[in-house]
Amino acid sequence: MDDDIMQRVRLTLSNYLEDNHLRKTPERFAILEAIYGMNGHFTLEELGEKMEQENFRVSRATLYNAIRLFQKLRLVVKHNLQQETRYEAVCHNEDHCHQICTICGKVKEVNNPTLQGIVQSVKLRRFHQSGYTLYIYGVCSTCQSKMTRLRNKAKLLKIKS
Repeated sequence: MDDDIMQRVRLTLSNYLEDNHLRKTPERFAILEAIYGMNGHFTLEELGEKMEQENFRVSRATLYNAIRLFQKLRLVVKHNLQQETRYEAVCHNEDHCHQICTICGKVKEVNNPTLQGIVQSVKLRRFHQSGYTLYIYGVCSTCQSKMTRLRNKAKLLKIKS
């Protein structure tokens, strides 16, 4: 993780806590650092495991409360992907696209400047756009291959019988 980004994120949290007369607990800052130390999308269970690996045990309620606070500060974004909720640190990567396989649930970030330019150029009435996340649903190449193999196998069995 870039030290500049981590410093900016910690400062955002610290300023908010001070301005709203909330406690600057070590748990909040440890959770924030763990989140920004993770690669890509994560579940609360994965975040809890990471905290345990770093010998910093926190309750599930503390994780939920911290995540809600970080969402409010736009430091974390919540994604409802397929059958599970995943989160992502967004301070350095607010605008982006995801491709999601509807069979296996695999999520991959897409970096397509043409698509990003189109979304950013859209003019919305009476609304100031400050960021976006785009979801593109389909079938990944791995699942496509599996489906093709199963179809071919079914055809062979049909021919043999």
